[in-house]
Amino acid sequence: MTAILQEIQTRLIQIIGEAVQLLPAILVAAVILALTKWGAKNFQRVVYQGARRLLRSRSLQSLVSQISYVAAWVTGILAAAVIAFPNLGLGDIVALLGLGSVAIGFAFQDIFKNFLAGILLLLQEPFELHDQIIVGDFEGIVEEVAIRSTQIRTYRGEQVLIPNSIVFTSPVTVLTAFSSRRTDLAIGVDYNTPLPMAVQVLKEALDGVEGIMTEPEVEVDVVGFGDSSIDLLVRYWTLPQRLEVRRAQTRVMIALKAACDRADISIPYPIRTVYHYDQREFNELFSRSESQN
Repeated sequence: MTAILQEIQTRLIQIIGEAVQLLPAILVAAVILALTKWGAKNFQRVVYQGARRLLRSRSLQSLVSQISYVAAWVTGILAAAVIAFPNLGLGDIVALLGLGSVAIGFAFQDIFKNFLAGILLLLQEPFELHDQIIVGDFEGIVEEVAIRSTQIRTYRGEQVLIPNSIVFTSPVTVLTAFSSRRTDLAIGVDYNTPLPMAVQVLKEALDGVEGIMTEPEVEVDVVGFGDSSIDLLVRYWTLPQRLEVRRAQTRVMIALKAACDRADISIPYPIRTVYHYDQREFNELFSRSESQN
C-alpha cells in the first residue's frame, strides 16, 4: 500500500514539474494567440487595401481579404502550438491534422460547405456587392459575402444572413444585373372605348414622364376581354433599382389616369348582374306541375 502511494506521489510530482516547465511556453503561446487576434484584423485591412489597388472586382477583393484573415489565424495557431509543445515537430502536426480531419469534417461540414460555397460565389460573381437580389423569400441589397453567409439588407432596413450553400444552390434573381428593367402595368377600359384611340392615348400619356426611358420605347398591348373591361398592358422601361421602379410606377399611374380623364375614357368598376325572383311563385309552379303528373 505504501509503495502504491509513493508511486502516485512520484507521478504527481513529475506531472507538476512538467507543467511548471511548460508554463512559460504556454504563456508565450497565449500571448501569440492574443497577438494573432489583433494582427489578423490589421493584416486583413492591409491586404484589402492592396487588393483594392490591384484588383477591380470587389468580390475578388473581399475573397483575398477573407483568405488573408484565415491564413493569419492558421499561422498564429501553428506557431503557438510549436512553442507550447517544443517536442511537436512538423511531421507530428501533419499526422495530427490527418487524423483529426475526418472528425473535424463531420463536426464542421456545414461550416466547410458554406465556406467553399462562399469562395465559389466570389470567384464566379453571379452578383456583385450592392446588387439588389431575390433569394427565396428574401429580397434586398447585397452588403457582404462573408465566409459563412451572404448578408443582404432588406428595403425595410433589416439584415438577413443567408448561408452561402443555400445561395449557391438556389435560384437567384439579380434585379440590377442590367442597366434597365421593364415594368408591366395592367389597365382596363370600358367596352365602348375605341381601342386604337385608347392605345394611342395611353402611349402618349407616358411621354416626358420622369424616370421613363425612351429606348426601349413604351408599348401598349390589348391582352384580353375581362368581365367588365377590355384589358390592356402598358410596358415601359426604367433604371433597375427598386426605388426607381417604385417611384416611376407612381408617376405612370398618375399620368395614365389623367390622360384617361382628358380623353373621356372610362376605367370601369367590376360589374355583376344579380337576378331576383319570388320564391313563393316558384313553389306554386312546382306544386302545379307535380299535381298534373
